Amino acid sequence: MHVRRHAVTLAFALLLAAVAPRLYAQATRVAVVDLQRALTETEDGRRAKARLKRTFEARQRTLDAKQRELKALQEEIEAQQKVLSPEALQKRVEAFQKAYMELQSTYMEYQRELASKEAELTQPILRRMQEIVQRIGQSEGYTLILERNESGVIWVPANLDLTDMVIQQYNASSSEGSSRRGRRSSKRR
Repeated sequence: MHVRRHAVTLAFALLLAAVAPRLYAQATRVAVVDLQRALTETEDGRRAKARLKRTFEARQRTLDAKQRELKALQEEIEAQQKVLSPEALQKRVEAFQKAYMELQSTYMEYQRELASKEAELTQPILRRMQEIVQRIGQSEGYTLILERNESGVIWVPANLDLTDMVIQQYNASSSEGSSRRGRRSSKRR
């Protein structure tokens, strides 16, 4: 009785050992995608980057002008410090310090504004890219797709990098969408 039970258990174990590798032998496919590179190389990403650059340059011009005014005020204080009364000098130094603090505050405000604007412009693009990556993963049978910069990937063969495919599909879907919008607006006319 015990021998028969051991024989059945042994037969089951051998059967499982023969079948299990086939069950788990389904190809585990892993790939990477560089979303930052894709963001900078898609048409929408380039437009977003150009808008951010224009906003940054405008803010930088404002900061530069305020900085020049501050430098002129500092030079004026240094040039007149020997001829001004201590009270007048103190008022000028206080005005300089106030202007300096305002410049720092403006700088911080611009930094927050630019970060917010960047998120506003890039989040929709990244969401669409994630949808494209998911479609590629499902259609190509990938088990796992990692973000190259955030997953600690140091090296990967080029054939496992899906970034170019994501860029191409993103730009293709953008041009299809814009051509459909163009056809709709031309039909309305």
